[in-house]
Amino acid sequence: MRALQIVKWKTDPELVEVAQPEPGPGQVVVKVGGSGACHSDLHILHDFSGDMGLPWQLPFTLGHEVAGWVHAVGSGVTGVETGQPVAVHGAWGCGTCARCRAGVENYCENPVQQPGLGIDGGMAEFLLVPGARHLVPLPDGLDPAAAAPLTDAGLTPYHAIRRSRGKLGPTATAVVVGVGGLGHMAVQILKATTAARVIAVDTKPDALELARSLGADHAVVAGETAVTEIRGITGGLGADVVLDFVGSDATMQLGVGAARTLGDLTIVGVAGGTYPVGFFSIPYELSVQTVYWGSRAELVELLDLAGRGLIRPEVTTFPLDKAADVYRALHDGMLSGRAVVVPSGAP
Repeated sequence: MRALQIVKWKTDPELVEVAQPEPGPGQVVVKVGGSGACHSDLHILHDFSGDMGLPWQLPFTLGHEVAGWVHAVGSGVTGVETGQPVAVHGAWGCGTCARCRAGVENYCENPVQQPGLGIDGGMAEFLLVPGARHLVPLPDGLDPAAAAPLTDAGLTPYHAIRRSRGKLGPTATAVVVGVGGLGHMAVQILKATTAARVIAVDTKPDALELARSLGADHAVVAGETAVTEIRGITGGLGADVVLDFVGSDATMQLGVGAARTLGDLTIVGVAGGTYPVGFFSIPYELSVQTVYWGSRAELVELLDLAGRGLIRPEVTTFPLDKAADVYRALHDGMLSGRAVVVPSGAP
């Protein structure tokens, strides 16, 4: 089968021929119907190296946002059947630590490699999944190509928003910084699941226009006046929740400046920025946190929202032989919403 793999650090990925996986005991092979191209993959491609201490060995196939159809099952597998459309919950944990037993494998306390992150992912015709617990049936009418980006680009902001839901009542304001692959989902999730006013912030006019079309109440151009504008919209109080989908020095500074006392600043983007924390450098009782992915239970809820038409990712699809071009376009900022590689059609 064909697969898009990292074969050498700090180079573009290559489309190669590899053996089609066969399921062992407890395992499932998924025929890939869609695999999302994530901005974090660019860091893996261009910033990572073999001397970083990661337990990763080259080559491996990219793609951690995956949906498709059950193709084959190993002995002992129950709960799924051949031909069933499924999404892959990519936050694979050990299944036995305290976090995994609590249902949050995304915070597994024993390092486990995950699809597209050290082991073979979904930028291929087939994906080997270690257990049926990592699969979520798709609601009727939800195509795998549309479902694939929900497994990360949707799930990560969904988790970030849920953890702040106590601060997102009818009088609250949420700020979404960066209306890209994850940010455009955050706007929709906020509108579908909370009564908060939503302010979108981005440098690109087309991104702000997309945010407005998806329900954002206000759109603010990122820059020197952004904090003043946000505070003006909120009557000088600031935002109860700021979701930073960039994570640079500039966006963190914006987030702190726009945040309200007792608020939340959640850093989702991995641009590598920092902000000095001291008693007088942030608003009183501002909680600052990072998040990683989301739980399987949250993915079930998110897919239900999508199946009911309450949220939808902005998706542009590409064939597998164009996957390397997709990452180049993503690097150059030429894509909006989420790019999804479709290796093959329905079974």
